[in-house]
Amino acid sequence: MPNIQGFNTVRARSYVVRLPLFTRVMIVVMVAFWIAGLQSTWNVRQWGALIPNELGITTMYRVNTFPLIHINFFHALFNILSLAPLLERFETEFGTLTSLALFFGPLTTIPAFVYVFIEKFILRGNTPVMGASIWVFLLLGMEAIRTYKTNPYLVIGTHHVPTWTTPLMLVLIIEALVPSTSFVGHLCGVGTGYLFGLGYLKFLSPPEKALRWIESRLNLLGRLPHYVSVDQKTYGRFGVLPTSVSTSSTTPLETAAAMPRLISAALLLRRDPRLLKLPPYISLLCIIVGVAWLLVLPLDQYSRRTYISENALLPGQVHTYFGGSDQNVFRAYRQEVDLLEAANRTNGEINDELASIFRGLALKVGRQNFTYEASGDTYAGENVYAILQAPRGDATEAIVLVAAWRNAAGELNRNGLALALTLTRYFKRWSLWSKDIILVVPPDGRAGTQAWADAYHDAHDPAQVAPLPVKSGALQGALALDYAREGRFESVHIVYDGVNGQLPNLDLINSVVSIASGQMGMGSALQGMLRHSQRYGDNLETVLRGMLRQGLGHASGAHSAFIPYHVDAVTLQPVGDGWHDEMGLGRLVEGLFRSLNNLLEKLHQSFFFYLLIHKHRFVSIGTYLPSAMLVAANFTIMAIALWIRSGYRESDLSGKTGDAKVGGDKKGSEEVKGAPASTTVERETLLPLTLVAGCQFLGFVPLFIFNQTPSSLLTPVFILFALLNASLPHLASHLLTTNLARPPTSQQYQLIKSFSLLLLGMFLSALATLNFSLAFIVGLLSSPLSFTRPWPDSSPAPRSAQAALLHALSPPAVLALGSSVAGVGVHNVLREAAFGWRVWGLYTPLVVWCVWWPAWLVGVLVVLGRPRVEPVKKSI
Repeated sequence: MPNIQGFNTVRARSYVVRLPLFTRVMIVVMVAFWIAGLQSTWNVRQWGALIPNELGITTMYRVNTFPLIHINFFHALFNILSLAPLLERFETEFGTLTSLALFFGPLTTIPAFVYVFIEKFILRGNTPVMGASIWVFLLLGMEAIRTYKTNPYLVIGTHHVPTWTTPLMLVLIIEALVPSTSFVGHLCGVGTGYLFGLGYLKFLSPPEKALRWIESRLNLLGRLPHYVSVDQKTYGRFGVLPTSVSTSSTTPLETAAAMPRLISAALLLRRDPRLLKLPPYISLLCIIVGVAWLLVLPLDQYSRRTYISENALLPGQVHTYFGGSDQNVFRAYRQEVDLLEAANRTNGEINDELASIFRGLALKVGRQNFTYEASGDTYAGENVYAILQAPRGDATEAIVLVAAWRNAAGELNRNGLALALTLTRYFKRWSLWSKDIILVVPPDGRAGTQAWADAYHDAHDPAQVAPLPVKSGALQGALALDYAREGRFESVHIVYDGVNGQLPNLDLINSVVSIASGQMGMGSALQGMLRHSQRYGDNLETVLRGMLRQGLGHASGAHSAFIPYHVDAVTLQPVGDGWHDEMGLGRLVEGLFRSLNNLLEKLHQSFFFYLLIHKHRFVSIGTYLPSAMLVAANFTIMAIALWIRSGYRESDLSGKTGDAKVGGDKKGSEEVKGAPASTTVERETLLPLTLVAGCQFLGFVPLFIFNQTPSSLLTPVFILFALLNASLPHLASHLLTTNLARPPTSQQYQLIKSFSLLLLGMFLSALATLNFSLAFIVGLLSSPLSFTRPWPDSSPAPRSAQAALLHALSPPAVLALGSSVAGVGVHNVLREAAFGWRVWGLYTPLVVWCVWWPAWLVGVLVVLGRPRVEPVKKSI
């Protein structure tokens, strides 16, 4: 009896080559329809799907075409893999002509008509279905009936489960785990399979005499390769599949006698060295599937349309009154801002003027000083803010409006500040507010906003940031205005990325889009995509831009300081050339504030983890997270495989042949000779653990250096570190192989790589739930580490090539290349990272230098290693 050890690629290839004709044709047709579905000229899915309301005399072909068409690549792949063995078995039993007649006849039309009847006349729906899964469940239903005739029950403990129910259980499992599956369609397939297996549909099969006549007249057996004729069928027409032993006649004693053989086979399989050759291929498959998973996310089949989850928001349901005479007020405030800028007033003098304006509006005014130091630079200033007390509130909740004097790019926020002052004056006239409104004017959109948000939540450092003299209630939301451009605009750019990849509640973004497009007739843009065609190319670019911003983790605007405190916030930037003016943007802010004013609690019903494809579609965490998890899992798979491999050593069996023959029969000795044997060895873990731990702690050195170096010295220090980084692995490898009394063995190099990959996989898996983009980017750049290995001295070329590849993907090289492509310079990147580390609490430098860089260093050490050869001890 063949065991699992006998499986190999040769047998798998032989199985594929021997597939019968009808099975081959069906697989080719399904693949062809999937390829045809990639183009947009002809909608294959709309043409061939089984749509109840579109089924008529001229479209009756749908009852035969819907199993051949699939939604996407994975749908087609999994259905083909499931269908191929079942359909091959059916065709081998019944013949090619019978399979053709049945599957393009009653076995497809019967479940199709039953589904249409149930869906259209009972459920009153019109859900289209497609895919070969209906054939899969139909064949499973047939096999379940056959199994029930010979083995009626599956014994689980003291319970006897009828074997004919297994397809129904599988239908329930698929319905629970796989989204967008047709529960009714699968039940129709199973029911038809039951009827066929019980023999009630036997009369629908074409007569055998007619089949013989067609085969002989057309000479199908001679003309068509892999054709299965009536006489070549394996199991007989409508027969029962042969079984070797019936379960009903198997005694408990026989079952107990078989258990040692099963345990022995399992132990042999676990110790089979050929099994350890699979993990590299599995790891590569995880990486490929993870990247492919990400690339299909921009397709409409994998994304969802945005919607408002919090019904209390009611975006765009109120009439806005901002405008008219408020235009003159705006111009007056803008002139005040211009005069302050032209007079080169200091931050304190500007705040004096703003405070006087606030007091003139009868608002509570507060001022706050802050001083930060990062990379030898000092970031000091003073925030001024005013609180408009809600006439109908009790000062327990508030909404924040931020208008920095200068935006994140250092430009004068001339129109943004003037519009914020105008809106504050306008809001003062209304008595409908149930939440306080706080206007914050920091000197910049980076340090000032962070100091104010930290102090408001009592999370500030008193040595750097002064406390706030006046406060309101819990912050329900925040909106920042970045209106430094002049002239009219076309759209509003919504900036939503927060520090460390945190995002605001999706309802806030959807509310802005809804108010802008529905009420104001104003366009909206995301991630700098001002012209979005909503096609795959633009969708993918939007996703990649969002992932890059999220992976970097830096603050993208004045709103970013609020998101870590669970205060949903966005920044609005007018862009493009159009007909909208300042009053239109003011009405947009008014509409959004009116919606936030309706809230009874903080936004919580919508998503906090998502990828926006464009303003009307998004991907939730449950859909995109597997891509990063698969990339991270490849490291864990390789780490476990290396740990297992390090505990065994292949041994020579030449001295054991005689003993093997004594202990067993000839067949047993042939099995021992056919597979390489291995002996267990003790693992030497001290050196691997010390080395990996040392490399992990060594990562704090560049983290400290780049966060403490003055900004004027960042570029030369980075160049010096890059040179040391290139030579450090070679120096460390030389010390390991020449200066140690016992250089590392091959087993110790396996353990070094195993521990390093285990830590990397663990860190990235945990990070993926917090910052998906950073985990995916680091995991993808680190993926070559899974395939590193020490090379013998006789193969210098592969060692040099792999070392060169790793050096090209080292953190300093990627940092230099990325900054060069972005055109910002390494100096600016390092200074921004140091500022984020000290002010924003940015953890991207920690991930780069304490997770990615140590793993890279260990990987290069493994490639450059020269294991010490130990003599193999032979058994006597």
